[in-house]
Amino acid sequence: MQVSQSKKKTGVIAPKRFVQRVKKQNELFRSYMHQDAHEFLNFLLNELVDILEKEASAAKDSPQSLSPPEKVPNGPVQPLANGVRKDPPVTLVHKNFQGTLTNETRCLRCETVTARDETFFDLSVDIEQNSSITSCLKNFCSTETLNAEDKFFCDKCCSLQEAQKRMKIKKAPHILVIHLKRFKYIEQLGRYKKLSYRVVFPMELKLSTSDDVDNEYSLFAVVVHVGSGPNHGHYVSLVKSHNHWLFFDDENVEMVEESTLQTFFGSSHEYSGNTDHGYILFYEGLGGKS
Repeated sequence: MQVSQSKKKTGVIAPKRFVQRVKKQNELFRSYMHQDAHEFLNFLLNELVDILEKEASAAKDSPQSLSPPEKVPNGPVQPLANGVRKDPPVTLVHKNFQGTLTNETRCLRCETVTARDETFFDLSVDIEQNSSITSCLKNFCSTETLNAEDKFFCDKCCSLQEAQKRMKIKKAPHILVIHLKRFKYIEQLGRYKKLSYRVVFPMELKLSTSDDVDNEYSLFAVVVHVGSGPNHGHYVSLVKSHNHWLFFDDENVEMVEESTLQTFFGSSHEYSGNTDHGYILFYEGLGGKS
C-alpha cells in the first residue's frame, strides 16, 4: 500500500498484491469465510490511516526533514514533551472521506442542549420498504425521544430526564459513502436476516448540512450483495469510469448501461427471486473538496 509514496494522485494496484497485503495485515481475511463488505471497508480505511500517519510521522522525525529552530522574540520554539503532537497529520483518507456529525441532545425539563461533534468515514442508514436514499438520510437526521429506560442523564438537572436527540451533518465529506443496513437481527428468529427492501438511489444527490448548505453529489460506485442471507453470498460492484459504467464480478469486467443500476435497488416484494441488492453507495462531491 505505497499510497503516500506515489507521486501521482491516482493509480492502480494488482488485486493479487492487494489481497496478499490484506491477509498479512489481518488474519481474519486468511480464510475463505464470507466477510462483510462494510466491515472490510472500515478496516481498510482505518488501516490506511494508521499506515499513512506512521509514514508521515517517520518522515517528519527523520534528520533530513528537521528544520532549524524557528526564530521568535522569546527564543526558539521547543518541541512538545515526549514528542506528542496536538493534532495527527491529515491523510489522504481524511481529505476524501471524513465528514463531521453533531450529536444534539435537548433535556425536556430544563431545555439545555448538549452537543458533541464526531467524525465519520461513512453513514450507516436504516432502510424501509419502497423508500429512497433521500428518505433514509432524512430519517437518519430525524428527532428521537429518549424516555422510559432510555432516559438521558442531564448534567444540569443531575438526574435522568426525558430528552430529544438528533444527528446533524455539520461538515459534508468530499466522498460520501452510504451503507444500507440490509442485515437486521430478528429476535423471534434469533439470527440476522437480509432485508431485500427496494431502496432507490439516484445518480445525483443533495446533502444538506446544519448551516443549510446543499452539497451536490454524483454516484460513481455501488457495491452489491448477491445472496439471500448475511452469512453467505457474493459481492459485485459497478464503477463509473470516463462516463461509462463498468460491472465487476471477480475477474469478469463488462461495460453496462446506466439503467442497469436500477436492477440493484432491491425487491418490492419480500419473496422475490432477485437477491442482488445495492449495499454500499459511493458519491463524489461536485463542488470540489470541502
